[in-house]
Amino acid sequence: MEKNGNVEHLQYENGNCDAVTTNCSTQTTQFDGLTGLHQPGCDTADAFGSLSRKCFKNLVGSCFGFKSTPRQGLGISSTDKDAWYYNMHHKYRGKAIIFNHENFQIRDLKSRAGTGLDCINLEASLKNLGFDVTPYVDLTLDELDKKLDYWAKEDYTNYDCFLMAVLSHGEQGIIYAKDGAYKPEDNLWGRFTGDKCVSLASKPKLFFIQACQGDRLDGGVQLRTQVDGSSTFKIPIYADFLIAYSTIPGFYSWRNTQKGSWFMQALCDAFDRYGYQLDLLTILTFVNRQVAIDYESNVPGTVQMHQQKQIPCITSMLTRLVKFEKKN
Repeated sequence: MEKNGNVEHLQYENGNCDAVTTNCSTQTTQFDGLTGLHQPGCDTADAFGSLSRKCFKNLVGSCFGFKSTPRQGLGISSTDKDAWYYNMHHKYRGKAIIFNHENFQIRDLKSRAGTGLDCINLEASLKNLGFDVTPYVDLTLDELDKKLDYWAKEDYTNYDCFLMAVLSHGEQGIIYAKDGAYKPEDNLWGRFTGDKCVSLASKPKLFFIQACQGDRLDGGVQLRTQVDGSSTFKIPIYADFLIAYSTIPGFYSWRNTQKGSWFMQALCDAFDRYGYQLDLLTILTFVNRQVAIDYESNVPGTVQMHQQKQIPCITSMLTRLVKFEKKN
C-alpha cells in the first residue's frame, strides 16, 4: 500500500507482514494411549486422552517437523555435565549464517527496505564477538534448502556454538523465501538437533528470526513509575537451542526503512555494548526492554497503525548460560 506523507509503503494487506513506517520520533518505523500407563512408579506422557496408540505414534516427534531416530554410538559433550556455563574455549567461536530477504517473487510481498542495513550491522556485531559470518541474500526455497543441508552436515567439533539469523517477511508459523513459504521448525532448527548434527550436541544453537508472526497490532498500555570426565548422560535432541523471534505469535514486527528493524537495531546494540560482559539471556532481556519501551510506530496518516508497540519472543531450551569470552 502506498501512502503520502511519512509512510513510504505500509505492508499489511493479505498477510504481507513485516510492518512498516518511515520518519520516527523515538525511532522511525516499518512492519516488518501408551503401554504401561497405569503401572505404578512409571513415567508417562501427557497425550491427548482420545488419541489412539497409532495416532500418538504418528504425532511423537512431529512438533518440530523432524522425527527423532535412535542413534548408534556416543556423542561427546565438550561441557562438564554439571557446569553452569557452556564451554566457550574451543579453537573457534562459531559459524553464523544470515539469510537476508529483501526482494520477493511472490505477489503482494513488497521489498523490505532497511533489511540490508540490518544484515550489515548484524554481520559486524557477530564478527566483533568472534563469529565467522556467512550472509546470503534473496535465496529461493531450493537455494535455501541446499545451503541449510550444507551447513547441517558441517563438522563443528572445534566451534563453541552455531548461530543463524533470518530476516524476511512472515506470518504465524511460516517464513518467506524469495519464491515461497516454509515452516522454520521443519527447515531451520530441525536440521541441527543433537541426533542429526552430532558435533553440535551439547553446544548452543542460536536462532534469531526477524519477521512478522501475524497481523495483530499491540497498542500498548500507559504506565507511570512508582519508584566431569568418564561419566555418560543422555540429553534431549532439542536441548541447547535458543530461538528468538522479533515479535510474539500473531503480531506484526516493525522495520524502519532507513534504520532497519527495531529488533535487529536493539540486538546489535546490545551485542556491541554487553556481548563480552553479560550472558546471552540477560542480553536478550535488555533487547526486550529496549524494543518494548524505546520504540513506537510513527504512522500519523493511518490511525490504526500509529503509536503501536512490539515485544520480542524468546524460547530457550538452553541448559546452561551462554557467555561469550574473547579468544586469544
